[in-house]
Amino acid sequence: MELTPVSAGSTVDAVLDQLQATVRSGAWAVGQRIPGELELTRQLRVSRPAVREAIRALTHIGVLEVRRGDGTYVRSAADPRPLLQRMQRCDVRDVFEVQLAYDVQAAKLAARRRTEADIARLHTLLEARNSATGAAEFGDTDAEFHLAIIEITRNPVLVEAARFFAAQLRQALGAVRRDHEVPEAGPAAHRAVVDAIAAGDAEAAGRAAAAVVEPTLAVLDSLAEAENTGAAVDPAMPHRATRTANARAPRAKAGADTDTPNTPEVRIRSTPEGTSDSRRQPGSRSPESPAAHDRKSAR
Repeated sequence: MELTPVSAGSTVDAVLDQLQATVRSGAWAVGQRIPGELELTRQLRVSRPAVREAIRALTHIGVLEVRRGDGTYVRSAADPRPLLQRMQRCDVRDVFEVQLAYDVQAAKLAARRRTEADIARLHTLLEARNSATGAAEFGDTDAEFHLAIIEITRNPVLVEAARFFAAQLRQALGAVRRDHEVPEAGPAAHRAVVDAIAAGDAEAAGRAAAAVVEPTLAVLDSLAEAENTGAAVDPAMPHRATRTANARAPRAKAGADTDTPNTPEVRIRSTPEGTSDSRRQPGSRSPESPAAHDRKSAR
């Protein structure tokens, strides 16, 4: 099949789009070797570097596979780019909802399949996560810890899906550390996940994994409700929104300090374990406390 020459001055994206369209149409079937770089350059009438870069990009997302000394083959007809683009536009609440689903199932499977080496690795990663200082370092170390649990499942589909999701998770976790309104789960909650996995208790591991994410997600839900209805979050009960005269201003949708376009900047407060937030009402509990978690579960 002859490809259509791309217009002069077109970017690598134009070459990539045509190669992807050819795969999607079935003209290049899964398992088939595609024409070489020189032939593609002739058909598309573009530079060889443009073809090489497009092939590299499609290889990176799993559409093509380069076999050294043999050629380039079609690996998958699926186009993951729309999914990746939508993920770039997601907000922090979307990310935590997906993380909850991943983490609970991963923790259960990890408890059944872990080895002693896996547990030792989790302890090392947890220590790095707990000692992180800056928001970027915290996002990286926390995401690495959660991804390690997923890797312990030995489920290749779950692992690859999580790797696609990892960049958004890192940015969301960094946003959690930068903000001052939503709590993050502290060392004890994460340690409970590791302990349950080490004990081989799948159900306890699933519950512990949910307890890490649910308090933060509950507050994000309340903040979203407050923005949509003009309510403010009661500092004594951060998982509930109460109507006030001062409606919360909408949050910015462009992340000022991230490289991913359209990633929202969400400000979230980190409340260290064992300390109290001066803005909480007397007698209130951290959302990380068992009492707060029980209240939420009862509702």
